[in-house]
Amino acid sequence: MKRPPLEVADIIRAAGRSFIENNRSWLTGLHRKVLSAIERCRTAALGGHKDQCSRCGYQAISYNSCRNRHCPNCQTNARDKWLAARQRELLPGSYVHVVFTLPHELVPLALHNKKLVYDLLFRTSAASLLEIAADPKHLGAQIGFLSVLHTWSQNLLLHPHVHCVIPAGGLSPDHELWVRPRYPFFLPVKVLSRVFRGKFVAGLKLMFQKGDLCLPGALQPLAQHKAFHAFLRTLFRHDWVVYAKPPFGGPEHVLHYLARYTHRVAISNHRLVSFAEGKVTFRWKDYAHGNKKRLMTLSAEEFLRRFLLHVLPRGFVRIRFFGLLANRRRSALLPLCRRLIDDHSDSLTTAQTVTPVSSSSGSICPLCGGPMTVVERFTAQQLADFTRQVAIADTS
Repeated sequence: MKRPPLEVADIIRAAGRSFIENNRSWLTGLHRKVLSAIERCRTAALGGHKDQCSRCGYQAISYNSCRNRHCPNCQTNARDKWLAARQRELLPGSYVHVVFTLPHELVPLALHNKKLVYDLLFRTSAASLLEIAADPKHLGAQIGFLSVLHTWSQNLLLHPHVHCVIPAGGLSPDHELWVRPRYPFFLPVKVLSRVFRGKFVAGLKLMFQKGDLCLPGALQPLAQHKAFHAFLRTLFRHDWVVYAKPPFGGPEHVLHYLARYTHRVAISNHRLVSFAEGKVTFRWKDYAHGNKKRLMTLSAEEFLRRFLLHVLPRGFVRIRFFGLLANRRRSALLPLCRRLIDDHSDSLTTAQTVTPVSSSSGSICPLCGGPMTVVERFTAQQLADFTRQVAIADTS
């Protein structure tokens, strides 16, 4: 893919230092680490390597990536390796996509309690799916799925939600049958919404009782028992958004479908339009008005502030597996599921027939199109010395 003319790294290099100076009151060491990693990504500061074409012998020096999970430059390789590892876990048949979204009233609480709230979002959305699927009135089966956390809206504001990708069916309680869904959207969305809301609010109440929640600034009044429980009651005034998409294709499609969600960051470089006079303009989709494509312009400081809203806590796992796909169960149950699923003319019988997802670095020779392989590595100091020698030679 062609490198975009404008990157988040360019904005950080131009405005990052003044942004840090003006926002020391709330920036953490993790925020600074993310900014520093993206700023130095694919520059001589991180060292580099010499690539050589396996066909024609062409050589080129490339800079190393930062590999930070928040960096827009570093997700393609990580995504491809992850998807390659998932191929053997795919089941025949169609898949469904369900999205659980927290209401906007919970955004301030989520901002100051990211680890607790995001973990609760994972656990309660998963428990809702597993509970409703197990109910004989709806599916009466054990299901498996993966969940991916996204925390952003298209305008970069905080909007926590979880994408769940689920094989359309489940294993009967006696493990003798593969049970197929009776609803067009797999499970009833309204039921999921209410169960999810109830479980999440119960989880918040328990956290409050244990004294786990951080309630600073404007949230301080909620530290009072009556105020917090009154706040929880407001969360039942409307339905929570649980969105189910129509089933999509089987294993031949699911990996490419997953690629849209698993390793995304708050904004990709390709959405950036311009950076001039201290203002950043980027593309966004206005979902409230028919997915209309619009342009948004923010000051560089506000752009970076919004970008950092989506930095996850250290060690927080943002892709998780549940039910039949849980790490301790999948090796025993997935082969059983494959044996029980009836073959269909429009589905694949084994994950091995899926078109492989490339796990290479994507480095292609510009002369002949052959694959480039690393033949030598350089430290940042070696690259600096090399650059200095070239500069001296040019001036002599």
